[in-house]
Amino acid sequence: MVREKQVTREQVRHLAWLSRIRISKAEERKYAEEMSEILRYFRKLDDIDTTGIPPTYHVVEVVNVMRDDEPQPNPPNQLLGIVPARKGRFVKAPRIV
Repeated sequence: MVREKQVTREQVRHLAWLSRIRISKAEERKYAEEMSEILRYFRKLDDIDTTGIPPTYHVVEVVNVMRDDEPQPNPPNQLLGIVPARKGRFVKAPRIV
């Protein structure tokens, strides 16, 4: 009999440390049980016969919904009119050291 792997409290503690969250001992135990149950549920997928089924990467057909990129003339004066600060025909920005 193959024993299923369980998520340990140490692994939960390590995940909490990586996530920079504090959890109690009771939460460690609870999360270890819940994560083990989730993984056990996903292991059911291993029993499904998928021979002859082509792989899919998206469940929903992905379509490019963006418009064609068409250049449009933008006069410099119009563009400079929307900047918050300018000096002559240049954009004025805070000094960066």
